[in-house]
Amino acid sequence: MVKVTAAEVNKLRKATGAGMMDCKKALVEAEGDFDKAIDVLRKKGQKVAAKRADRESTEGAAVSKINADNTAGVAIVLGCETDFVGKNDSFLALANELAEVALNCATKEEFLAADFNGMSVAEKLVEQTGVIGEKLDINGFEKLEAPFVSTYVHINKIAALVGLSANVDKADVLSKDVAMQVASMGATTLSYKDFDAAYIASETEARIAVIEKENIELGRLGKTLKNVPQYISMAQLTPEVLAKAEDDAKAELKAEGKPEQIWDRILPGKMERFISDNTTLDQEQCLLDQNFIKDEKINVAKYVSSYGNVAVSDFKRVTLG
Repeated sequence: MVKVTAAEVNKLRKATGAGMMDCKKALVEAEGDFDKAIDVLRKKGQKVAAKRADRESTEGAAVSKINADNTAGVAIVLGCETDFVGKNDSFLALANELAEVALNCATKEEFLAADFNGMSVAEKLVEQTGVIGEKLDINGFEKLEAPFVSTYVHINKIAALVGLSANVDKADVLSKDVAMQVASMGATTLSYKDFDAAYIASETEARIAVIEKENIELGRLGKTLKNVPQYISMAQLTPEVLAKAEDDAKAELKAEGKPEQIWDRILPGKMERFISDNTTLDQEQCLLDQNFIKDEKINVAKYVSSYGNVAVSDFKRVTLG
C-alpha cells in the first residue's frame, strides 16, 4: 500500500474541503497522485449526489456580494438538507466563495458553468455533496446592476439587493435602509403602477370575500366587524373615486353637526384614512407604497425622496425554502 504523508493529506484537504480520512483514502487509492485523488473524491461526490438527488435542500445560507464600486451585486442561496450544516462555518465560507464567483455572472446557468478553482461550480457542488454527505444546490440567484447597489442579509436566511438611480450623498445609508425593508417586508414589485388591471380585479374580489366571511363569524360572536374595503390599490382610486370619497366625508361631518369652518382641518385625516383602508394590496406588495419600517408615519417613497434627486431603480430578494 502506498504511504502518504500528513502534508499531502493536508494539501488535498485544503484543496477540496474533504475530511482528513477521506483525503488519505483518496490518495492511497490514487497511489499518491494528487490530481487522481481529486478525481476519486469527485467520483465519491457523484455517487452520493445520485443517491440524494430526490432529497430537498431547503436549508442552507443566503449570502450576497457587491463589487468594489457598488455598481453590481449578487445574492445567492446555497442549499443543503439540514440546519446543522447550513450554520457550519465551512459551509458559510463556501457560500461566500461561490458568491464571489457569481458576482461575475449574469445568469444562474452561467454561474453553474463558471470556473471554481479548476472545476465548474456545478462540479464543486457535487464534490462537496460527497464531502458533506448532504445534497447541495443553488436554490436562489439574483443579479442587480445600477448606479449604486447595496445589500442587507438577515442571519443568512434572507438576502436583499437594492439599486439606486444615482450615487447621491449617503447613498450607502439610503440603500441599506431600503434593502432592510425589502428583506423584512417581502415586497414583490416597486409600485402599484406595475400591477395588471386583471390581477387587481381578481385580488379585490378575493379579499372582499375573505373579509365578508370573517365578518359573519365575528357577528356571530358579537365582536366588532372588520371594514370591508371598496378598493385595494391606488390604481383604483381615480380622481372621481377620490372626489366622491371627499363628498361622503363632508356629508358625514354635516350629519355630525361639525361647523363648516373646521372641515378643512378634519378632511385631510379622513381622506388619508380612506386611502389607507383602500390600498391594502399596495401596502403589502409594493416596496415604495409600504410603510417605512424605521418610521411608519411615512412610506418608503417619501423616505427615498428625502435624499434628493434619487429613486429606487430595482430590488431583488432571495430566501431559504
